[in-house]
Amino acid sequence: HVQLVESGGDSVQAGGSLRVSCVVSGIDVRHYCMGWFRQAPGKEKEGVATINWEETTNYADSAKGRFTISRDNTKNTLYLQMNALKPEDTAMYCCAAGSDWASLATTEYEHWGQGTQVTVS
Repeated sequence: HVQLVESGGDSVQAGGSLRVSCVVSGIDVRHYCMGWFRQAPGKEKEGVATINWEETTNYADSAKGRFTISRDNTKNTLYLQMNALKPEDTAMYCCAAGSDWASLATTEYEHWGQGTQVTVS
């Protein structure tokens, strides 16, 4: 049974930082492309950042220079460090696991978590 459980979401002020985590069970994160996605109210879910089995990373333009995706293989956990947060970063952040090389497309991911809310004001 595959499970992805996010945590770390919070309310922060613009310019602040936050790290969200995703604990994964049932699969080995080293063998998948892992991604962070977000969905704001009234908007479609969008890819934020991905890291694959070669540790190649891929970022949406909105995340480049501010967000860093990483994983801890010993904890089977995925992270997203977010700096210089903006109000437009407000969204539900979800992690996902898929088999594509580094896609930011939601359709390439088969396992999803429930999400953690990030609010920036």
